[in-house]
This record gives sequence, structure tokens and C-alpha cells, in this order.
Amino acid sequence: MVLLGEHQAELDGILAGELAAVEQRFASELRSDLPCVNELAGHLEQYRGKMLRPTLVLVCGLATAPEQPLVEAHRVLATVVEMVHMATLVHDDVLDDQDLRRKGSTINRLQGNEAAVMLGDYLISHAYHLCASLDSQAAARLIAMCTNTVCEGELLQLDNRDNWELDEPTYFQIIRRKTAVLTGVSCRLGAMSSGGSPEICQRLERYGELMGTAFQIVDDVLDLTGDVSVVGKTLGKDLEKGKLTLPLIHRLAALGGEDRQQMLEMIDSHDPRMIEQVGQLLAEGDSVAYARRCAEQRVAEAKGLLDALPPSPARGTLIRMADAVIARQF
Repeated sequence: MVLLGEHQAELDGILAGELAAVEQRFASELRSDLPCVNELAGHLEQYRGKMLRPTLVLVCGLATAPEQPLVEAHRVLATVVEMVHMATLVHDDVLDDQDLRRKGSTINRLQGNEAAVMLGDYLISHAYHLCASLDSQAAARLIAMCTNTVCEGELLQLDNRDNWELDEPTYFQIIRRKTAVLTGVSCRLGAMSSGGSPEICQRLERYGELMGTAFQIVDDVLDLTGDVSVVGKTLGKDLEKGKLTLPLIHRLAALGGEDRQQMLEMIDSHDPRMIEQVGQLLAEGDSVAYARRCAEQRVAEAKGLLDALPPSPARGTLIRMADAVIARQF
């Protein structure tokens, strides 16, 4: 057990160093000769969270080939997926009129929607530019496919705004495209860069998609029932923007007649006070618990896919990362 602990500590040290290098490369790649661009890009630091996606690239690489060190491709791709993720956050804040992100003001709040949109585009263009530095075209095509799919997911969600008949299959299609595809591709890229077999790459991509789906379900629950001082962003925005998420889809499906109509009137009011009451009603019923069960089922399936990997501290880290999705409060 001591030896296992030593190996885990060694892995944690490797990851800390690699993620620091990713942050450094991220900043250097975005550096411009224009001070206004550098000032705007500097606001991105407050958007950085736990760097889930770059961590998945690195850990999946190590889990695929535990005896091999990480290579330059891992570092480049970890930076690329962080750029893509940051771009989606910046653009999402514009679409959702968010004022807070990680307990700080959003870029659209600080600099306006025009600057925020252009910064998101700047991130995407830099992601492609950096990805093109690799010899493999496969990675670049995966990133391109991923960003296309994310845009499709956003368009599908926009098409279903104020659709109070939204069903679960459509909801899951939206979050798979908007959120889960990037976590899945991050895992595949890590495995590919370590020479993983097609089966291992496919398993890890599926692991990432399931984990990303669970992450978004929990995020949607927190948007309705969380504490803004803990979650760190403006809550209730999904309903204000006419976006149905899993707890409410489940609740509406269980209601009928006058009760359903009353709930729909509360939602359709777009009144923050009414939306807060909706969150309270959901928390008191079974719908939030149902959504969490859906997330737990996906995490359990994701962990099962890791059985094909050789035992290693990296595989153990992937298991713990999946469990952390369910436990998160922000």
C-alpha cells in the first residue's frame, strides 16, 4: 500500500508539472503584439477551473501506456482542448447573458458581447493553429469534428428554446453534443498519442462522453438548486432562457392537468422569483434525485470501461475523476 501511495504521489507530481506547462503554453500561444488583445485574453485566467479536459488528455495517455512517458503531442493537445473549452465558455456566457463565472465577472459583462464573441473566435483559431503543428492530421480532424458537433448542439438547444414538450432523448442529444463530445475527444486524443489500440481509444472516448454527460446533468441540477456563493455563477439562467433540463423534464412528465399548467406558467413567466420557486419544488420532489441517479448510472458505466486498461495509478485517477463528477457542488 505504501508503494501504491508512492506511485500515486509520483503521478500527481507529473500531472502538476504537465498542467503548469499547459497553462504556460496556453498563455504564450495567445500573446499578441496588440496590448488590447493581451488585456482581453488576460481575463481568461478567471475562467480556468480544474482543467478537466487537459487532465483527461494526460491521464488517458498515461493509463494507456503506463510504462511510457508523455510526449510533446500530449502537451500540445492538452492545450488545444483547453482553448476549445474556454471558447465555448466565453460564447456560452454571451448566449446566456451570464454575469458571473467562477465567482468573477464574465468577459461579456466586463468588455461587452462584441469583444467576448471575438475572443471566443480568437481561441478557436489559435486552437487550430496549434493543432496544425502536429504531424498527425488525425488529431486536427478530431478537433474540427468536435467543434462542429459542439456548434450543432448549441443550435439544437437554441431551436428548442421555450419548447416545454422537450423530451429526454432530445435533451441527452443536446448535452452529448454540447458538452460530452469534448471530454470524449480529450480522452481519445490522450490514448492515441500513447499508441493506444482502436479498442482502447474507443473505450476511453466512451468513458469521456459518459463522464461529460454526467457532469452536465449535475451542472443542470446545480443551476436549479445550487447556491450562487458556492456554484460561482448566476443561477436559473437555463429557465430564464427557456431551456428545459433533466429535472424539469422529469417533473413535467409526471404532472398532469392543472398542476402541469401551473408549473408551466411559473416557468413561462421568466420571473427570477418564480424560477427560484420552481427549483425549490424540484428539490422537494423526486426529480432532482432522478437526475442524480441518471448521472450516477453513467459514471458507473464509464468506470466499467476502464477494466480493459492495465492496473496503474493513472487508471485509478480516472476512476476517482469519474466519482468526483457526482460529488461536485460547483
